[in-house]
Amino acid sequence: MPTLILLMILGAAAFSFWSAGRAAAERAEALGRDACKAAGVQWLDQSVHATGMRLCRHDNGWLGLERTFRFDYSLDGEDRHIGRMVLRGERLIAFSGPVSRAPTQLH
Repeated sequence: MPTLILLMILGAAAFSFWSAGRAAAERAEALGRDACKAAGVQWLDQSVHATGMRLCRHDNGWLGLERTFRFDYSLDGEDRHIGRMVLRGERLIAFSGPVSRAPTQLH
């Protein structure tokens, strides 16, 4: 009987970890897609790839996970560039990739 309870607890913990990872990947996917659209570049492969995960301390003092994602984009369809983002939970902490092109005024 105690082993069944332990297996149920481990199963719930594994499901929670998987679910949080999927939610973070979906958030990263939306952020990458929106950044590419705002910058007027092509988002390649229509996906993000998890490249890292580490323990961190959130603003409220609790321990949590910081996940790093990578995505690819193209300026003209001929080249390939790598974008990177770091999420703590749902919050974007760091981003490198395409930026929106602000119009410049010539004088």
